[in-house]
Amino acid sequence: MDTVQNLDELRQRIRNWRNAGEKIALVPTMGALHEGHLSLVRLAREKAARTVVSIFVNPKQFAPNEDFATYPRDEEGDLEKLRGLGTDLVYIPEPGSVYADGFSTTVHVDSVSEGLCAVSRPHFFDGVATVVAKLFTRVQPDIAIFGEKDYQQLLVIRRMADDLDLNVEVLGGRIIREPDGLAMSSRNLYLSEEARKKAAIFPQTLSAIAGDAASGEPLGPLIDRALKTLENAGFGIDYIEVRDGETLRPLETVGDRPARVFGAVVLDGTRLIDNWPVV
Repeated sequence: MDTVQNLDELRQRIRNWRNAGEKIALVPTMGALHEGHLSLVRLAREKAARTVVSIFVNPKQFAPNEDFATYPRDEEGDLEKLRGLGTDLVYIPEPGSVYADGFSTTVHVDSVSEGLCAVSRPHFFDGVATVVAKLFTRVQPDIAIFGEKDYQQLLVIRRMADDLDLNVEVLGGRIIREPDGLAMSSRNLYLSEEARKKAAIFPQTLSAIAGDAASGEPLGPLIDRALKTLENAGFGIDYIEVRDGETLRPLETVGDRPARVFGAVVLDGTRLIDNWPVV
């Protein structure tokens, strides 16, 4: 496994693979890798001859009051995990090479970037779209893999790639969960022992909404009941919503189109997000 920071060196590796006719998959990450990330790398290796994993804690998707400075970082541990999977190349760019002095361009995606996480984090999807656009132009992958835990992000990136003719197939990898159902996340490390035990109530609540909605129960009472459950358990609520699984249009009833339950909560000062398909 090779590790590169320099853009020219990255481009030379990519050029060599392209000249050999090899298909390339990219898995963008912010490091602090867990089994959820590693499942995306395994999927990438199934889909392409060459797999590139980027590690970059992107400052543009953090607001000033958020956890950029304290976001979990474990570069050596990450490299060891990726080496064990047979990753071909890890790209770890320096922040100054991604956002040089005078950088003044932002990529904005309408529609799917509105509502849900964008309400409390209005800066977030512009920061994500901008850095991913840069990674796509640098790595020039045939395929890019993103986790379905960040489902709105997945749709934003997919829309951006389609609209800008980036010639990248954006695939989603399934959510990987802890034994108690909590979606794996780097931020789970922030939770105290007591809060970690309580956190499983969150996915259990979303799953219950999805199951009852699939059975035809009205969405309004289901969401009201879920809000009370979470609030009584000590969660702060950002949102609990049922939306179209492809357009993210808010739903009042579940019909023939795919639907998902989306939620974001705060527990022990840590923001957790998750989603569950209505099937």
